[in-house]
Amino acid sequence: MSDRNSIADSASAQSLETRSPSRLTRLQNHAIAVGVESLADAELVAILLRTVDGEAPIATQAAALLEEHCGAAGLARAGIGELSERSAIGPANAVRVAAAIELGRRAVLAASFDDAPILPDCDAVVAWARPKLATLDHEELWVLLLDGRNGLRAARRVASGGIHGLHVGVRDVLRIAIREAASAFVLVHNHPSGVPEPSPEDRAFTRAVTKGAKLVGCPLLDHVIVARQRASSMLDLISAI
Repeated sequence: MSDRNSIADSASAQSLETRSPSRLTRLQNHAIAVGVESLADAELVAILLRTVDGEAPIATQAAALLEEHCGAAGLARAGIGELSERSAIGPANAVRVAAAIELGRRAVLAASFDDAPILPDCDAVVAWARPKLATLDHEELWVLLLDGRNGLRAARRVASGGIHGLHVGVRDVLRIAIREAASAFVLVHNHPSGVPEPSPEDRAFTRAVTKGAKLVGCPLLDHVIVARQRASSMLDLISAI
């Protein structure tokens, strides 16, 4: 008799679960009906997590994950290892979250070429670069290849390094500029520290690239450093060379 009751209770629970959609299912249905842009940050993260370790509900885990990393911007700076170790969401979920963030970055980069943006000054370069670089936890150096109207022909990442800097040569930059037949180019990189002032190494590298660019007839117009809140330009340094 008790076995029959257990079977009945289990069937009843499954039926109740079917009739009462989970929080995750409700979020997915809401996203389908209204659009993902209507979801809060924690709700977007909850959809990515799908399953979590431990007893806490997905919504609670998602909110805790965002709080632990100080919001979506901090989450974007965290790598797979950090997400797995600090957040207790498991490696599969860490990969899923990191992949979604990277896909978003790539979408922003691809969209920036839709209208062939004009980059006539530092402010325009910062507007292009900040969404792509400012939230990274490591430095990246990009070369923006321009046409005769300062229109963006192409953007190429030259180097990606740890939090303490990059290792790149002048030849690496000039080779790309020549190959892309650019009329001129701009360098841009990020400072994860949040301080955009150029280091002595930044200045030395900029001087070397400027001299080499003059020799090959494809001038360096500026070297811009972006951080989360501010940016700086080395245009004055280039003009003085």
